[in-house]
Amino acid sequence: MLVSEQKILILNTGGTLSSTLTKNGLAPGLGREDILRDLEWVSGNIHIDFEDIYSLDSANIGPEDWKNIAVKVRENYEAYSGIVIIHGTDTMAYTASMLTWMLQNVPIPVVLTGSQLSIEHPVADALENCRLAIQMAASGYPGVFIAFNRKIMLGCKASKVRTMSFDAFESINYPYICKVNSHGMKIEENYIPKIHGKFTVNTEYSDKVMLLKLTPGLDPVVLYSLYEMGYEGVVIEAFGLGGMPFREKNWIKAVYELVEKGMAIVVGTQCRYEGSDLRVYETGRESLACGVMQAKEMTAEAAVTKLMWALGQTKDRDMIDKILQA
Repeated sequence: MLVSEQKILILNTGGTLSSTLTKNGLAPGLGREDILRDLEWVSGNIHIDFEDIYSLDSANIGPEDWKNIAVKVRENYEAYSGIVIIHGTDTMAYTASMLTWMLQNVPIPVVLTGSQLSIEHPVADALENCRLAIQMAASGYPGVFIAFNRKIMLGCKASKVRTMSFDAFESINYPYICKVNSHGMKIEENYIPKIHGKFTVNTEYSDKVMLLKLTPGLDPVVLYSLYEMGYEGVVIEAFGLGGMPFREKNWIKAVYELVEKGMAIVVGTQCRYEGSDLRVYETGRESLACGVMQAKEMTAEAAVTKLMWALGQTKDRDMIDKILQA
């Protein structure tokens, strides 16, 4: 139940919502003075504070920015009912996933949103997305979420699946937390993970993680090269349920040798839906015997960021696997 006198903090990082037309195309440039009045119009009786922390295309947002955003949440969570993060859509799912890991047991809603058109555009989706994000931030349900096109998704289950449609994001292999319709905003609280423990912010991570998509005939020398370049972990998007070749191009052998050398290798699927299961086919079972870890139903964004975060906590393979499966 939403109540009056709620206070929401909005952190603006840029993205399309905050963009304006320049001679070089759309680029972030709008800030507090340009956006706040419009947001106050859609916030109803919820008080909002607004802070510009970046003015970036989300292609330029990376791990150190995720860390800074997590610290901002830690600094402000006690003073607000919830926090909204305005963010570009292109890497929003990566940021939402990493914030899920960095903000362990966050006690308030942290809601990312953005838009496919600038808030300056007369038919933009920006205000409606912000309205939903503000309402979710005021809902009292803790966690990290994405609000987009009248839907609420867990941050670590969302993925951008369309480049131009307002319906840009989907919840992958997990139910939506909320779909707004003529009945209003009904939150499915059973789908929101429960808090188990004290709120902690742990921003340590490894940036030596690669996402690698298999193609038929790809030489596993690529994997050896990543190890030689100092990469600590690789998420492999394999075929189907997680199959990798083991004849002329012997990826199983390469994986075994590099796991033995300490590289953390996670195997998932290129298929967006239904996840991987390495227990079904011979090739998958061979991979498991080599010590790989399974992505299962994780999105690529979740698998990459969770492996980055896990490697920031420990280098022990068993502990990394425990974190990945949590």
